[in-house]
Amino acid sequence: MDDFRISTGEQGSRRSWILPLLLLIVGVLVGVIVSSDLGWLPTGHAVPEPLPVPAPAARPVATAVQPSLPGAGAQSFVDVAKAVKPAVVNIFATRNGPSEGTQGTPFDDPFFRRFFGEEWMKRFEAPKERKERGLGSGVIVDPNGLIITNNHVVNKADEIKVFLSDKREFKAKLVGTDAKTDVAVLKIEASGLPTATWADSDRLEVGEFVLAVGNPFGLTQTVTLGIVSALGRSAGIAEYEDFIQTDAAINPGNSGGALVNVRGELVGINTAIYSQSGGNMGIGFAVPSNMAHSIMEQLVQHGKVVRGWLGVSIQELTPELSSQFGVPKDTKGVLVSDVMDDSPAKKVGFERGDVIIEYDGKPMDSPAHLRNAVAQTFVGKKVTVKIIREKKAKSIDLTIAEQPKNLAQAAAEDNGESVAPAGLLADIEVKELNNDLAGRYGLKSSDHGVVVARVKSGSPAEEAGVREGDLVLEVNRKPVGTLKAYERVAASLPKDQAVLLLLRRQGRAIYLTLRP
Repeated sequence: MDDFRISTGEQGSRRSWILPLLLLIVGVLVGVIVSSDLGWLPTGHAVPEPLPVPAPAARPVATAVQPSLPGAGAQSFVDVAKAVKPAVVNIFATRNGPSEGTQGTPFDDPFFRRFFGEEWMKRFEAPKERKERGLGSGVIVDPNGLIITNNHVVNKADEIKVFLSDKREFKAKLVGTDAKTDVAVLKIEASGLPTATWADSDRLEVGEFVLAVGNPFGLTQTVTLGIVSALGRSAGIAEYEDFIQTDAAINPGNSGGALVNVRGELVGINTAIYSQSGGNMGIGFAVPSNMAHSIMEQLVQHGKVVRGWLGVSIQELTPELSSQFGVPKDTKGVLVSDVMDDSPAKKVGFERGDVIIEYDGKPMDSPAHLRNAVAQTFVGKKVTVKIIREKKAKSIDLTIAEQPKNLAQAAAEDNGESVAPAGLLADIEVKELNNDLAGRYGLKSSDHGVVVARVKSGSPAEEAGVREGDLVLEVNRKPVGTLKAYERVAASLPKDQAVLLLLRRQGRAIYLTLRP
């Protein structure tokens, strides 16, 4: 029994330590496996090396991502902007005006002033003047401080300040202005300044890239990109217009800034925008560099602008007028509707109905083109004008004179004998011109002829542009100085053929064609 007990005791004690040992071994194995999966302990598997972080790719140089500009070699827009921006300045113009403050208030009443006392009342007085500030841009065109801008930027300014791209500030002196082209020239006392290079704007073509540089809304040194949308535009902004139209973004504050080509050359001075919202709508206008440069030179040298004068009234040559005057169908030119007395044109024999096709070696395709070309011609210069007269080409040499300060303008009612002929002229009621009618329509008392008293609404005459108050000078190239002469010519007109009228309106003669 004892042996049995002993034997049983040894076996029991042996079992008592084997089980915990087995549990310990299992626990260790499980712990090793779990730890291995979690990465806490090294395993027999090789740990992968971390992937190398790629070095950031070098940013491409501007010229690497931008194509070369047409006609500019390897130059890029970045190069152009860097070259031009230092020459574009910010302009602040200050004008002093009357204050709107307390005018018309009780504080202006002498009773209140006596009751409260002058000293106490002064506390409520508004400043006698208020300051109006205008913001614009300008372009340095001479290293010694000559700046070109727009007339409307600095017009009537009491003080003009110029801020350069390097943050320097200068007070500017007004050298001169020309409202007829909206150009002005300023001068600051500085030297060694960066400048813009002038370009020949006559060589500019529609479709070329251009950059506009300026300070829109006070945001200095702003550069925008576009193309030349059109040339020779008239927008009714200035008296002499030959605008470059561009879709480069131009906004308030850009006025007077630079419009440059892909070589960084100055092709125009930004002047105006067409906008229904006050902001950019993709239609901006710039004064061509050739016109701006010519005006600047005269302002610097003479303090004023002297313009050339030919002495003719001109109008557009329409297809209808071309057929009336026997001009070949595809001919481009300008129709002479009147020749002024004592003018260079009168002295050399210009006539109504002449068609000017070339002036001083350059073709003329619009009245604005010819007008600008003549105005920019130096006084005393001899020029050759090519015309078509009675279907024949002819060249006329003449000397350009100085434009008179006050070009003669025909200055305007009733009581004449009325007549209404048949045919196309039946829609026009005319009367013999007398003093009353001349006064009503702003015509000269020395004028003779018939005046349009009424035009039938919706008639071919109204559609052609005939207006009440027009003085009829000719019908189908025949003078009609009296009512009887007008009736005689009108009665002989075929009913189904066009009628050519020569009219005088606001001091200028114009041709109009009436068609059935």
